[in-house]
Amino acid sequence: MEKLQGTSMDIVQDNMEKLKQIFPEVFTEGKIDFEVLKQLLGEKIENDKERYSFTWKGKTEARQIAQDTSTGTLRPSKEDSKDWENTENLYIEGDNLEVLKLLQKSYHGKIKMIYIDPPYNTGKDFVYKDNFKDNIDNYLTITGQKSENSTGGGTN
Repeated sequence: MEKLQGTSMDIVQDNMEKLKQIFPEVFTEGKIDFEVLKQLLGEKIENDKERYSFTWKGKTEARQIAQDTSTGTLRPSKEDSKDWENTENLYIEGDNLEVLKLLQKSYHGKIKMIYIDPPYNTGKDFVYKDNFKDNIDNYLTITGQKSENSTGGGTN
């Protein structure tokens, strides 16, 4: 019987192994020599501080948390599942990042799609507006297809 490790995938170690396969010469005593890596990549290195990027306060910490190994366990809930014996779908409830890390090791390359419902508007504290219903007259006015003074459903 195979003994389970009980941890999520070690993303840093996995990345190191992939890099070692492509660029074995950048490794010295198990660590990366970035100067050698820069030489191998030549002109393809971004050093400019002013560039387009998707960033926010805490992004560095978020990346670190995403790379930490997890020791959680996913347990199936047959009673909360729909048609447990026949379906190929699985409903999982939990912290998005922790669940994804736990799934990564066992289901790598086997999952077709994951739907994630973000944890907002829970309880009575409505932080994000998530109802974007609007009427056609207002849409036509906002998009310039109708003036604010006109009436009726046509365009001007």
